Amino acid sequence: MVGGGVAGLAAAITLQQQVPDVLVLDSSDRPGGVMRTDHVGGYVIERGPNTFQVKAPMLEVLRREGLDSGLLAALPASRTRFIYHGGRLERVPMTPGAFARSPLLSARGKLRLFAEPFVRRGDGGSESVSEFVARRLGREVAENLVGPFLTGVYAGEAEMLGAGAVFRSLVEHERRVGSITAGLIGGLFRRRGAKGLRGIHSAIEGLGPFARSLSALLAEPPALGNRVSGLRREGEEWVVSLTGPAGESRLRTRRLVVATPAREAAEILRGVSADAAKELEGIAYAPIVGVAVGADPNDVRTPIEGFGFLVPSSADLRLLGCLFMSQLFPGRAPAGRELLQCMIGGMRWPEAVDLPDDVIAAQVLADLDRILGLQGAPDVLTVTRWQRAVAQPDRGHVARLERIASHLAGQPGLALAGSYLAGVGVPDTFASGVAAAERLADDGEAPL
Repeated sequence: MVGGGVAGLAAAITLQQQVPDVLVLDSSDRPGGVMRTDHVGGYVIERGPNTFQVKAPMLEVLRREGLDSGLLAALPASRTRFIYHGGRLERVPMTPGAFARSPLLSARGKLRLFAEPFVRRGDGGSESVSEFVARRLGREVAENLVGPFLTGVYAGEAEMLGAGAVFRSLVEHERRVGSITAGLIGGLFRRRGAKGLRGIHSAIEGLGPFARSLSALLAEPPALGNRVSGLRREGEEWVVSLTGPAGESRLRTRRLVVATPAREAAEILRGVSADAAKELEGIAYAPIVGVAVGADPNDVRTPIEGFGFLVPSSADLRLLGCLFMSQLFPGRAPAGRELLQCMIGGMRWPEAVDLPDDVIAAQVLADLDRILGLQGAPDVLTVTRWQRAVAQPDRGHVARLERIASHLAGQPGLALAGSYLAGVGVPDTFASGVAAAERLADDGEAPL
């Protein structure tokens, strides 16, 4: 198992149900990849992802291993979400009545949305998200609702992301029945099988300790500080060349999961398939800077409540969005303080990741002041940079993955896992690891 992030850990936990010896290799000093948690002055700060959904594949593993009791459901306040619109925070409508009253869409925009079932069928698989949503639901929905949503998930722009990869099920609804609305309604009656948990979650002690709990399930502790420097096939085995604390070494295995970001996977697989490596190198990633801010709730003009807010690209702001973590989960901030986890950079301002801490902090506080009306002296607690944080699946992403699978076809005992395959969130990344392990446990040869 190459990669000790959530995909690699999920693959290892799943595979060791069938295979006696499973070893996770990772170049980092700790398991969990981007899942890291720090405690600073009474605040519990996530350096990477802050929340996640618990989908069926993940829930099945956690229940089987007895880790589901460590999950922490978000407080009811999480159902209140905001988008910065027209110079103020507007609630995202969650009911038909709230939608009818919402200023996020004009009367014309709302009527255009309801006309979706009558829109002629198109080819969503070849479109950007912006093109697909505007064609089916209207330009206002694309810009005022979907655009900010994608900012929160991908730190990307709807004009660059591919509908076939990001909204795969919606594109399939249009392809199959000619309408998103009809497809969603039909799916309500066809939905069967295992289900996940409703709402969003964290872990009681944070996602860093959660990752360590996953790691503790392994019969063999992860071999940390080991970088894969080469990979080749010899007979029925894979020979993995390593550079680590003990120097140069080699391992032999019949089954191998490469659960790393795309660029690292390309380096590992270059000697196996140069064509697959080239395709993997073509997957772009958005940089993100996370800035944790502690604030006095009495020192703002706009109340700090709910899940947080997202900022559309049309706003004259650098901030991508902000989560009100102390409103979501208990114990995330000292008494009388709020923890604001802000995001800046992304594809909107990629240069931010290279700026000094004080420049980034000043920009975040200035934008927070415009949105919330900061009055007092908020504390900038941490500044965390991720040069390549979130994969950006473009309109050619689905075809790219098909080509990678084709280039790696016929390579027995090899599988890929990671956030660039089927969703960038924690649950989809986890599921990619489970799926990779299940394929290898069956001695399958399909790499994706």
